[in-house]
Amino acid sequence: MKKLLPTSTAGSLPKPSWIAEPEKLWSPWKLEGQELIDGKHDALSLSLHEQQQAGIDIVGDGEQSRQHFVTTFIEHLDGVDFDKRETVRIRDRYDASVPTVVGRVFRTKPVFVEDAKFLRSQTDQPIKWALPGPMTMIDTLYDAHYKSREKLAWEFAKILNQEARELEAVGVDIIQFDEPAFNVFFDEVNEWGIATLEKAIEGLKCETAVHICYGYGIKANTEWKKTLGSEWRQYEEIFPKLQKSNIDIISLECHNSLVPMELLELIRGKKVMVGAIDVTSNTIETPEEVANTLRKALQFVDADKLYPCTNCGMTPLSRGVARGKLSALSAGAEVVRRELSL
Repeated sequence: MKKLLPTSTAGSLPKPSWIAEPEKLWSPWKLEGQELIDGKHDALSLSLHEQQQAGIDIVGDGEQSRQHFVTTFIEHLDGVDFDKRETVRIRDRYDASVPTVVGRVFRTKPVFVEDAKFLRSQTDQPIKWALPGPMTMIDTLYDAHYKSREKLAWEFAKILNQEARELEAVGVDIIQFDEPAFNVFFDEVNEWGIATLEKAIEGLKCETAVHICYGYGIKANTEWKKTLGSEWRQYEEIFPKLQKSNIDIISLECHNSLVPMELLELIRGKKVMVGAIDVTSNTIETPEEVANTLRKALQFVDADKLYPCTNCGMTPLSRGVARGKLSALSAGAEVVRRELSL
């Protein structure tokens, strides 16, 4: 993108209360049938409008048509039984009841392509679309078929590549893969996690991104963060190999976190979506707070490669708080743009 410091969101934004219970993950839909289809498009249009009003440069769907950033994609695949549930440990952090892989996983039809086509018809701005990454997908299931995390990840990578190619074909400019699991399973990430991610982007001509954060502002995540000590150095384990990968953009959590900013030096040369908005707090950042985070990042990221962003998705927040935070992100980025122009 030609604009300096183009702003974007990590992905999810709060849903309007008429389609799902607000401020809640996995919130069930309040509509059914055609009303739900129409309602999702209405919510998507509203989310787009709110991003535009806040001055966001690279817009997304706000994940308005999804209950969850991982499971909504998986539920459209064959080989996964959502009625057969097992309890697993999600990212070594909390227990959850998840569906079971009972046979070969495959995709019979596009999952988000029609939604992306609808979004493309609503705006001329650059569009970023988020998909779950292979490793985070396998960590959100019980596998009774492949019985190998790596084998299942490669199958998901092939499926994601099919979806990504069709998203590119309908006009998506950046395809992002959400991989919070990259902050947990370091050996697997370096052994085959990044390789499966590269399989997912194979053949794409649009820009690609990987989003690696410390999670939504839910209790399980905030409690986990308290155990990480005075410095969060998880990125240090995977940055060297990511820097050598074919991924164009790396999206990170930086604001109000204990991530040492100098770790960004390890991915020098990559474009970086710098999380400058805290999604675990209802406090709306000031433009100066956002600008200060961006100034720190600019010590390690070239200005033409820095994309101001949110730390993670904002589904659990209220719409008013999310709007305020997006406006602060835009205003803070503009402060730094003016400084750079001088």
